Amino acid sequence: MRGGKDRPSLVNPQTLLIMIRKYCAVHDVGKAISTFYAFKRFNLDIGMEEFQDLLSALARYKNVKDAEHLLFCNKNVFPLNTKSLNIILNGWCLPLDDLSEGKRIWRLMKEKRIPRDVFSYCSIMSCYSRAGRLNVVLKLFDEMKLCGVAPDVKVYNAVIHALAKGRLVKQARSVMTMMEENDLAPNAVTYNSLIMPLCKAQLLDEAQEIFNEMIQRGIHPTVRTYHALLRSLRTGEEVFEHLQKMNTMGCIPTHDTYIMLIRKFCRWCQLDNVFMLWDKMSKIGLDHDRSSYIVLIHGLFLNGKLEESYKYYQEMKQKGLLPEPKIDEMLQAWVAGRRDSQENKVTCHQENKKVVKFEKADKERDFHKKPEMRKVMRERGFSFWDQ
Repeated sequence: MRGGKDRPSLVNPQTLLIMIRKYCAVHDVGKAISTFYAFKRFNLDIGMEEFQDLLSALARYKNVKDAEHLLFCNKNVFPLNTKSLNIILNGWCLPLDDLSEGKRIWRLMKEKRIPRDVFSYCSIMSCYSRAGRLNVVLKLFDEMKLCGVAPDVKVYNAVIHALAKGRLVKQARSVMTMMEENDLAPNAVTYNSLIMPLCKAQLLDEAQEIFNEMIQRGIHPTVRTYHALLRSLRTGEEVFEHLQKMNTMGCIPTHDTYIMLIRKFCRWCQLDNVFMLWDKMSKIGLDHDRSSYIVLIHGLFLNGKLEESYKYYQEMKQKGLLPEPKIDEMLQAWVAGRRDSQENKVTCHQENKKVVKFEKADKERDFHKKPEMRKVMRERGFSFWDQ
């Protein structure tokens, strides 16, 4: 990799950074750090930027604890600064969504007298917003303006989300107006910050109104926008209508879209729609992955369609996909129970045209060794064992 005497090395900082990110993605922190120190081996400079790239890769893939330990162990070589601590703060607040750890880093920045910038405020406010801590979000919003830190689009989005989550739609719209007055244009994430909490709160008219406004302003809805609307719908007709709109707007449904809808229709006991969506996945080029099989098999099982459920279970295993342990256990128990019931089924003895005599299977025999055969009943959207 070093190349010959007359050729430059094939290794450059970007090559090593790609390797670092790959190791971080599989949580091999040791190899990621070893690759970082390989900069010296290839006569490449190691500076603050390279160190922060390592921290970012670790934090991005949820190795935040290791990133923080590495930061403080090397504070004499790479002094603590706003960007380095922002990486750790953002790691706790976004990928891990750990508010208590985020608050600890936030306080640490104050104790170490490390200035907080707009990125710092955005990270902690987003975490508080998702936790529904509206008062704290508004307090931080006022604080950052007093400190001379100008809010950016992400900060406004966090405030709008917190207000919408608290069902304060008018106030959320006022913040959006304030945002535009400061020459910051709302984007798809801004509208999602309004639509998603409203859909979750079943304020569907308000959500639809904001969605229509979004379209009128030429802002294209994202997959997350449609997912929020689809989750809140209550009839199959509405679901397929919005799915059609999604395609018309050029927003391609993903695996997550179909998994969500298959689960919804299974809950509604509308199995025709389930199979329609299952077939449509193949037609638009979405392969049936492990998650989609698990949702379909579980949904069919809870609807009492045990034969169909087992059929897709076998199909899943033939494709080399690993079944979910709980579903695997349920279906194996059902298969064993079906086999035993066939062995112990009613035997008919007919001699000289006499009346047929039925002999019932002994349900008490080997009770602890053989699985119990029970039916699943559905009532008001819930599944119960038939007594």
